[in-house]
Amino acid sequence: MAEFKIGDIVVLKSGGPRMTVDVVSSDGDVYATWFAGSAHKRAHFSKNSIESAPPKETPKK
Repeated sequence: MAEFKIGDIVVLKSGGPRMTVDVVSSDGDVYATWFAGSAHKRAHFSKNSIESAPPKETPKK
């Protein structure tokens, strides 16, 4: 199982937006932030419900 650190980019295993980890609790759960349009969101997630986000695709020139 992945250990997350502040600044990691994660996604829910079930899908959703890319989020930035901003707090890691002693049990490994995290608080993550993201934007939904112009609204800033923040929520607590179980370490079992998230995974590292895949790298972003770079547009081809």
